[in-house]
Amino acid sequence: MREVRTMLFWRAVAAEFVGMLLFIFAGLSTIVGGGQPGTALELKVSLSLGHVSGAHLNPAVTLGLMFSCQISAVRCVCYILAQMVGAVTASVIVNSYKPGEALGVNQARLNVGVGAGFIIEFFATLQLVLWGSAPLAIGLSVGLGHFAISFTGCGINPARSFGPALIQGKMKDHWVYWLAPLCGGMAASLIYDFMIFPQARNLRSRASVLLNGPEDRNNLMEASGEEDK
Repeated sequence: MREVRTMLFWRAVAAEFVGMLLFIFAGLSTIVGGGQPGTALELKVSLSLGHVSGAHLNPAVTLGLMFSCQISAVRCVCYILAQMVGAVTASVIVNSYKPGEALGVNQARLNVGVGAGFIIEFFATLQLVLWGSAPLAIGLSVGLGHFAISFTGCGINPARSFGPALIQGKMKDHWVYWLAPLCGGMAASLIYDFMIFPQARNLRSRASVLLNGPEDRNNLMEASGEEDK
């Protein structure tokens, strides 16, 4: 857990908060202005913050990367908390000057049964995470995931669904928008890790990443001179 003692780590966590806040705020504001949020916005945020935190901007992406032992467990937890707080903060700001208007439109709703909704959100998120965390891949994958809009509102991002739902107090069946995307993210990481790009890492090396983060990231921190003495 030595990475938590560096400014690079907390800078990355802050980037996830700021990125999520900007993404949700701009998306909701676009709705208020009569437009519809597109994938270009998430692509722009990803390009701006990708070098800082990886621009996950989605708990399902973050959990998937941890599940495939690409980030540490503590980074996963901190990123997800930052994403949730960013989404809630953006929802509060927009709701303060347009109560209910934008949040109502952005609210993820099930127009199908819970089981069907779970399956749709699961596979929509699976393909999102499977494309990888590169900004272009995220944009294209979110576009594909939007085919689910008429059925579930296209959640595929637990934090994005959580912000408006919490502020409006509309949490019915909200577990679907957490469990399905998170399961989809973990399934995608397994497919990538063991089928598409198998990695011959033993349990010891995987455990080391989960505890301390990737070795190359640790080397970067040491080279930056930011690690505590």
